[in-house]
Amino acid sequence: MAEADVNYMKQALLEAREAYSRGEVPVGAVVVCNDRIIARAHNLTETLNDPTAHAEMQAITAAASFLGGKYLKDCTIYVTLEPCIMCAGALFWSQIPEVVYGAPDPKRGYTLAGYPILNASTKVRSGILEEEASQLLKRFFAARR
Repeated sequence: MAEADVNYMKQALLEAREAYSRGEVPVGAVVVCNDRIIARAHNLTETLNDPTAHAEMQAITAAASFLGGKYLKDCTIYVTLEPCIMCAGALFWSQIPEVVYGAPDPKRGYTLAGYPILNASTKVRSGILEEEASQLLKRFFAARR
């Protein structure tokens, strides 16, 4: 595990904890460009009453705004949970070359689709701080039961 991956995933986990504190499913994301975080986001689906307001969608929008264009060609997104199919599609359209995630999502992750959603050249790394991300999600859902 690269040190930079761990450091950026820790920042995504801070966003996930913020989501947790607001009653949102605790997923966080950061977008990194040239070794600098250019966007931070967490789930806002409850706050915005919007089923598309996932952390990745919010981060893509913020990063594109920061860069002044719709493509994130020189960026990496770090997200605490495996992106869903919707978010993976948005990552495809943003042309992001690297996706790094913490915990797998065995119920709604994009890898369940059984066919490629991300661009074939997109590099994917998973399992970065997986235990921390998983535990935060488990605590959140246990508290809601």
